Amino acid sequence: MKAQKIHVKVGDEVKIISGSYKNSIGEIKNINRKTGKLIVKGINFKFKHIKPRTENDVGEIKQLEAPIHHSNVKLLN
Repeated sequence: MKAQKIHVKVGDEVKIISGSYKNSIGEIKNINRKTGKLIVKGINFKFKHIKPRTENDVGEIKQLEAPIHHSNVKLLN
């Protein structure tokens, strides 16, 4: 896969223009140039259920920010 040219960079303030988080504003935390996806702070939360590893361990549900495609964001000034 070839690295895609992306119109934003880490730390930029962006507005989501499509999807369930439309019109939300957030800051870019991470960019994956191979897939063209980025992680925006406070946007697109997913839940990860984690099983306990040992008997004494406790299972948990973690809330993670999932990546969204760079074409679904617009750079704010």
